[in-house]
Amino acid sequence: MNLREKAQIMDTAGMKRALTRIAHEIIERNKGVENVALVGIRRRGGPLAERLAKKIEEIEGIKVPVGILDITLYRDDLTTLAAYPQVHRTEVNFDVNEKVIVLVDDVLYTGRTVRAAMDALIDLGRPQCIQLAVLIDRGHRELPIKADFVGKNTPTSKLEIVTVMVEEYDGKDGVIIQEVVDE
Repeated sequence: MNLREKAQIMDTAGMKRALTRIAHEIIERNKGVENVALVGIRRRGGPLAERLAKKIEEIEGIKVPVGILDITLYRDDLTTLAAYPQVHRTEVNFDVNEKVIVLVDDVLYTGRTVRAAMDALIDLGRPQCIQLAVLIDRGHRELPIKADFVGKNTPTSKLEIVTVMVEEYDGKDGVIIQEVVDE
């Protein structure tokens, strides 16, 4: 499969602005952050959750707990991924019971990743509620899942791919849309 960059929809500054706005919205929705914890969906949701926590601490002066959730074994397409899928550690080192958990991910597409994340999270305990923060909502839902906090709504074709890059893994920040090309 050959991909060609179609458009850059967010640069470093745009990502920073979107995450700052999401942090303010999380604080406002929850009337503070005393009972809030952030859980990033592995892979790029982790760094985004860490950045949100830093921004919330700058605004509120309160350090919110941050965890990282591996959803590999909860996916409904596990058998189509690989013969031996790579499983990573879930790193949620706090009690999720009765907490407001904000799941954080890079792109919301079909909703299946979020469904798997909720299953994995509920295996850890019973949160007071689960909210969802995503950097990009690209549409095309297959499950009735809607983000509470969205950095940018970006309507896309099913033939396009939205790629979020984060400094921690990719050496730079940004969001691009790619399209499949025949070569």
